[in-house]
Amino acid sequence: MPRFSTNLSTMFTELPFLERFAAARDAGFQAVEFQFPYETGLDDLKATIDGIGLPLAVFNHKVGALDQGEPGAAAMPGAEDTFKAYLEETFRYAEALRPMNVNVLAGWPAMEEFTRDACLETLAGNLNLAADAMSGIGVRVITEAVNTFDRPGFLLHSTEQAVGLIKAAGHPNLGIEHDLYHMQIMEGDLVRTVEANLEHIGHIQFADTPGRHEPGTGEINYAYVFEAMDRVGWKGFLGAEYHPRTATDDSLDWLAPYL
Repeated sequence: MPRFSTNLSTMFTELPFLERFAAARDAGFQAVEFQFPYETGLDDLKATIDGIGLPLAVFNHKVGALDQGEPGAAAMPGAEDTFKAYLEETFRYAEALRPMNVNVLAGWPAMEEFTRDACLETLAGNLNLAADAMSGIGVRVITEAVNTFDRPGFLLHSTEQAVGLIKAAGHPNLGIEHDLYHMQIMEGDLVRTVEANLEHIGHIQFADTPGRHEPGTGEINYAYVFEAMDRVGWKGFLGAEYHPRTATDDSLDWLAPYL
């Protein structure tokens, strides 16, 4: 039986952030996740997570103004000190909250200034640095491929690229976050790709496409995909990271068969 997490940065947004955790538990989710926790007080966040009694599947490494169009530091040659400063803050949250995974976003390095190989080498080095730090607290470091229609210029945009990067980096505490929404857009063949790369996948997320809404609103046969995840041997959580078309509670018909 598949197990589901919900991303509280995109779901239950009808509620204040710290109230979303209990709502997720009450809706039947077995884990929670979110994108960036750094504007929420750590003590309040930890107390809230401890209070609902659910595991924390993943949150994103600090990125600065990446979400405002900046290129990010993880793959930017010359920005290694900035990445180290972000890692210190990320580690502080990870040490207190103990997520299963921390996701380092590759971002949009300045390809007009640097070669792709230089950016990938920088990213591999920073991933190894983060993986080494997080290994001491039992947190896996992951990175993900993102579709280039929603995010033009994103450095990693295929499963092959993401897996190839962590293999080249070589740290045993590295994996990938495999987002079915992004990979349906870029390559399709979702189930077979998961099966072929299972040993490298640290977390799976999903949304339907087009629109990044709940299962049943687009082209992906999620009833089949969820059943197949058990068959191919996926043991982790499946993270719902979608934008409900209406209220979150009204978007959860897909979850009912698994409760």
